[in-house]
Amino acid sequence: MEERLKEQFDSILDDERLKKQIDFIVEIDKEKNINRQTHLSGHGRAENDAEHAWHMAIMAYLLKEYSNEPIDVAKVMLMCLIHDVVEIDAGDTYAYDKEGLKTQKEREEKAKERIYSLLPEDQKKVLTDLFDEFEAYETAESKFAHSLDNFQPLLLNNSNEGGDWKAHGVNSEIVYTRQSKTALGSEKLFKVTDAIIQDNIKKGNLPL
Repeated sequence: MEERLKEQFDSILDDERLKKQIDFIVEIDKEKNINRQTHLSGHGRAENDAEHAWHMAIMAYLLKEYSNEPIDVAKVMLMCLIHDVVEIDAGDTYAYDKEGLKTQKEREEKAKERIYSLLPEDQKKVLTDLFDEFEAYETAESKFAHSLDNFQPLLLNNSNEGGDWKAHGVNSEIVYTRQSKTALGSEKLFKVTDAIIQDNIKKGNLPL
């Protein structure tokens, strides 16, 4: 938070816990400035991380019945909302960027420590544990959240006639390699994913 704002809050608040929470709240506003490679539906502008997270959280609630396993949907929604906060420091790593993916974990671990350390210790632990759970890809909630993380940009790409795939020279084999993991969280959503990919292959939006 800017020094001027810190001084304003210091003069108003004497609650250290609340100060830390407000610092974190203001810090994560920066997520709105992190643009993704995915564009908004109907050939819109580049989507930002905060919009992606919001979209996923709504999808988690609406599509919860399609999870392969019973889930705590509130937990999934929070997981969706916080999973990309680290990109404030680490930046967005495109799903098909081989070089960027090599350093992604290291960059995000450093960002996780700095950003979540703004919070009171108990809340830092809750959110970092949730982030780590998402990354580990082992629980029903994390698998379903990852399915949504795959499915959301696929829907936008489909609405844009494969514009982002074309821009990055992505073919159907590469897309299938990533999207095959969708089935780990939701076989139903993977069936829809498969239909969308096949349709885009037929339309020429995705080369074989």
